Amino acid sequence: MAKGNFAACLAKTLAWEGGWSDNARDPGGATMKGITLATYRQHLAGATKAQLRAISDAEVEAIYRDGYWRPVKGEDLPAGIDLATFDYGVNSGPGTAARQLQRVVAVSADGVIGPNTLKAVKIEPAADVIKKLCARRIGALRSLAIWNTFGKGWSRRVASIEASALAMVLSKPELEREADNATVRAGAQAGGAGGAIVGGIATDQTQVLPIGFVIAAVAIVVGILIVRTVINRQRAAALAAAAKEA
Repeated sequence: MAKGNFAACLAKTLAWEGGWSDNARDPGGATMKGITLATYRQHLAGATKAQLRAISDAEVEAIYRDGYWRPVKGEDLPAGIDLATFDYGVNSGPGTAARQLQRVVAVSADGVIGPNTLKAVKIEPAADVIKKLCARRIGALRSLAIWNTFGKGWSRRVASIEASALAMVLSKPELEREADNATVRAGAQAGGAGGAIVGGIATDQTQVLPIGFVIAAVAIVVGILIVRTVINRQRAAALAAAAKEA
């Protein structure tokens, strides 16, 4: 059980949340250490951007503990799964993270982690739950319209969180094997992208299908494989780094 793991999980999350941000393309708006102005105003009514920018460490800890850690039952989740679920909740909301965790362990996805969810989580190998949950998280992020703007950073973060979570439950040799597996997958996907291009050219040359259809189909397949290649390369690098530190 992951009693007292909040500080370690928060540190991993804050390493990715960074400091002040007020990007017009970010739907969250003004943000400090991952806390939006809207969220801060729930803690401090009528707070201004200047007040958010000067938020104290104690306030940051309280907001993350009360708003994200407790709703996903971080204290009751096994080590590693707590980090993967907590960080997911910080980005996408505790309810979303809880529902995706519930889908991973095949229980009713009501967004409320209770006894049945906790029982199911403890039955499954922690490493499998972490990998499946992070894969679902990436899948959801890729469906967002702003993926092209923020996707590379998002996938790098998920890869890092996945590696850190797995490092809580796997040995150094196991982490190295996970890194090798991700490298192999990335290579296969890169090769698949190249094969799709060659296959599309061959199809076009034989004029079996209209050129416009061929180009569109090949572009879609290649695009998907390139994204998957990047994601698995990021996973491989993050897992290798975690193995090195283990």
